[in-house]
Amino acid sequence: MAHVGSGAAEEEDSFEDAYDRIPAASQMDLHTAIQETQCALNLVLNDKFSEALDLLKPWWKDSMYHALGYSSIVVMKATMTFEHRDIQVAMATIKEALQTCQRFRKKNSVVGSLSSLISKQSKLQEEEMHAEMCYAECLLQKATLTFVQDENMISFIKGGIKIRTSYQIYKDCQNLLNVNQDLAGQSDAFRQFEGGVKLGIGSFNLMLSLLPQRILRLLEFIGFSGNRGFGLSQLREGASSHSLRSILSALTLLFYNTYVCLILGTGEGNLVEAEALLEPYQQKYPKGSIILFYSARISTLRGNFEKARARYEECIGSQQEWRQIHHLCYWELMWNHSYQQEWQQAYHYAHLLCQESRWSKAIYVYQKAAILSMMSEDEVTRTGENLVDLFRQVEGLKQRLAGKSIPTEKFAVRKSRRYKAAVPVLLVVPALEMMYVWNGFSIVGKRADSTEALLVTIETAEEQLRSDPRPSEFHPDDSCLVQMLKGLCLKHLGRLLQAELCFTQVLSSETRIRYDHYLIPFTLYELGLLYKLQGDSAKATTCIENAKTNYKDYSMESRLHFRIHAALSSLKGSPVGTP
Repeated sequence: MAHVGSGAAEEEDSFEDAYDRIPAASQMDLHTAIQETQCALNLVLNDKFSEALDLLKPWWKDSMYHALGYSSIVVMKATMTFEHRDIQVAMATIKEALQTCQRFRKKNSVVGSLSSLISKQSKLQEEEMHAEMCYAECLLQKATLTFVQDENMISFIKGGIKIRTSYQIYKDCQNLLNVNQDLAGQSDAFRQFEGGVKLGIGSFNLMLSLLPQRILRLLEFIGFSGNRGFGLSQLREGASSHSLRSILSALTLLFYNTYVCLILGTGEGNLVEAEALLEPYQQKYPKGSIILFYSARISTLRGNFEKARARYEECIGSQQEWRQIHHLCYWELMWNHSYQQEWQQAYHYAHLLCQESRWSKAIYVYQKAAILSMMSEDEVTRTGENLVDLFRQVEGLKQRLAGKSIPTEKFAVRKSRRYKAAVPVLLVVPALEMMYVWNGFSIVGKRADSTEALLVTIETAEEQLRSDPRPSEFHPDDSCLVQMLKGLCLKHLGRLLQAELCFTQVLSSETRIRYDHYLIPFTLYELGLLYKLQGDSAKATTCIENAKTNYKDYSMESRLHFRIHAALSSLKGSPVGTP
């Protein structure tokens, strides 16, 4: 086992940069295994995916770190492609990786006895420590694949059990770390172990803290707990360390600040932190697709849609080996153009997703139809698409997870049923409604010009509904949708009293709504955020608590409960993040 002192910064830097200079090893110890896995990670970040696999393959059945690295790449590919063959290969690979890690674990393996492992700090004991952590990481990968592979509840439960086992191992590793802090900095292997613990414990605490209280209480009963502040601090410490997993801690924080806060929170991701985390990796991997992607995402969240588009296009051009990364860019480009109501361009990327990606055909087809609904009849005709046929396809494309429909797909199916009738009842601004579903108004709100333009479109729809000589049974629902979206635009433009009037108009129409019952609790939530913006925390809390406790069985209920949890946490003084 190689040891490095605390002043070995130059050695660390050269170690991290030498991704293409390490020859194939003739024998494998822990230090060499970590070094080669770091090289493979660098290859991945430089879009050399096949080369990374080639580097790890010779030892992946004999070294825990090679097994972890190899399986991570194979599993990442499977979750991106959603191809049955890739999932089967990944499942076989992860089973083999778990067996490899198991061979290095303490033989009488009860993880609770780990604290005895480093009493003498022998090489074998260091390997046992790392084996526990690698095993926990592989278990998480297997749980992910279990969720993806099958659609029944048994698979869902099996995946949950694997996650709980992984969580318990991480907790024991943390206890081991805590009682041996005096060794930190003395051993490179211990420092690497510490980086892994911070990544695992930080990720678990952060993600569990996002869960609504009713779910978290159930999970606490079986041993889970989540502290957001502690989770963030662990990931920040992990990201600033010089370890194999430091960039993984950084990427976890980036994902949290640029996606989780937006979709499952109030949209208050810490973009200053995200930019600071990304900056050193932009220097190191300037053409790496993962780094380019996050750079583009941050530009989007800043409201700089033009810069974001250029970065996404650069990301697409940076590599051709994993086209699934292109699909992520297509999704983002579709929304970037939608934010500026460039519907022809948005349609182009929605169409590419329908053709190429397997993630959610129902969402892609619905999204394409929704975008076409925003275009003129002549523009739709030129695309060669049949709008009604597209909406009618949606229901047959939905998937199931653990025997249940995916909420966003379920929402799209329900909305598209208006086109099943012999004389379809057209949806009103459906692309803007989906924009709201993904919390896109908080992004558009960064740009006054784009928000004003959306407001014009919404007010045009409002006038058409008002002057409709033969209103349909969906008329009250459509009118309430338009008022809620209008209120959001007005809020972001600083016209808070007018926004409040729009929201209260929706709430006063509650008894008239026949189908889109989700509009009332979501509007209560938005009104609560408006009161918070005005500085009235008491009224904000009342509105949001009302949405939480008095409504159930509506579309996307779980998504709103995530957002409610984030909003109430913020109101109680433990904010999700800062702009």
